[in-house]
Amino acid sequence: MNFNIRGENIEVTPAIRDYVENKIEKIERYFSEGVDANANVNLKVYNDKQTKVEVTIPMKNVTLRAEERHDDMYAAIDLIVDKLERQIRKHKTKVNRKFREREGAGVYFANEIGNGIAATATDDEEFTVVRTKQFDLKPMDQEEAILQMNLLGHDFFVYTDAETNNTNIVYKRRDGKYGLIETN
Repeated sequence: MNFNIRGENIEVTPAIRDYVENKIEKIERYFSEGVDANANVNLKVYNDKQTKVEVTIPMKNVTLRAEERHDDMYAAIDLIVDKLERQIRKHKTKVNRKFREREGAGVYFANEIGNGIAATATDDEEFTVVRTKQFDLKPMDQEEAILQMNLLGHDFFVYTDAETNNTNIVYKRRDGKYGLIETN
């Protein structure tokens, strides 16, 4: 695994670099073959001395991404590894479940379509839809969509962009700012 470690308001010392690499390399045990992936790691320190660690690992069939805020950077890195391991187990379980439903066969090892993710203990968490809504997408601009989202008290809002006629999503970020997801 290749690492791209950046620091914002912090110098990435050799000790920090070694700690990050040693911890994140532990997820390689979930892969049946040597994984050829780039781990992008951002380390940030804020004025209140709180740290934020972001890790993104884009791979062929899945992108692993996790972020964690903590007062202790090393603790945040440990929590990130736990999150990444959960994501791998969930992806493996999902792939196995889809294969069993489609083929009616026994356990299917995810290294066939899961980009080399080796079989581990399954995570039996169910993804249950508890509510369904249907609505018409009204053409509007992103400012009106943000206003609608805030009026409804939601964290996101789906709308049709009036200029492009594409379906877009605005959402409220943890930092209180807004994000926009544009579709093609």
